[in-house]
Amino acid sequence: MDEDRLYHDPALADFYDLENGWERAPDFDFCLKLAAGAASVLDLGCGTGELAVALAGGGTVVGVDPAPAMLAIARGKAGAEAVEFVEGDARTLRLGRRFELVLLTGHAFQVFLTSEDRRAALATIAAHLAPGGRFIFDSRNPACREWEEWGPEESFRLLDHPRFGPVAAWNDVAHDPATGIVTYGTHYEIRTTAQRLSATSHIAFPEKAELEALIAEAGLRVDRWLGDWEGDAWQPDAKELIPLGGLI
Repeated sequence: MDEDRLYHDPALADFYDLENGWERAPDFDFCLKLAAGAASVLDLGCGTGELAVALAGGGTVVGVDPAPAMLAIARGKAGAEAVEFVEGDARTLRLGRRFELVLLTGHAFQVFLTSEDRRAALATIAAHLAPGGRFIFDSRNPACREWEEWGPEESFRLLDHPRFGPVAAWNDVAHDPATGIVTYGTHYEIRTTAQRLSATSHIAFPEKAELEALIAEAGLRVDRWLGDWEGDAWQPDAKELIPLGGLI
């Protein structure tokens, strides 16, 4: 899995929070409620740390991400001193500690492009989950073919960047049916200077049956399959695959 400039390049990482609208995201709210009362939380793929910082203040919160540029933003946020931020890869991380809640949200699970990568990430979740603890992650349902909405026309948007001012943004996309891997470009054009910043990303869309098998192989169980972050039960046409469970 190569480094993705969208997260590793500081100039591109600077757009992450602007694009994601965390304060309104249903996964953000769901995870805050899920973490209520948890004495320890591990946020894998924490990105710019918005969720990890929001979870801090009570128990222990550890945020892990492989991208130094994202962690630099996270560590600069108000309240970041209450979070332990760690640079690490969710496939190989071993902190030697266990947590009451392990999160891997924001579709970060989809950066694991092979079954071996996904198996390794799930083993990491199991290795850090305390007895009686819970885990949750999300992956887009491939049946919905969401990537078909990511073309340049469909994805074009105008952003108001706090430093750059008006910015035009768009994506382009290609799907490999043989592997299920989607390759998409993210492009920003700063209107005042015409400077363009671009990155190419790769994500996988594993099927539910594969996830079920890998989760069980990791020594984990699923108590509920959710189809969205509003808490609705999974259906074949649901947009999300969200397992919520614990150790077997």
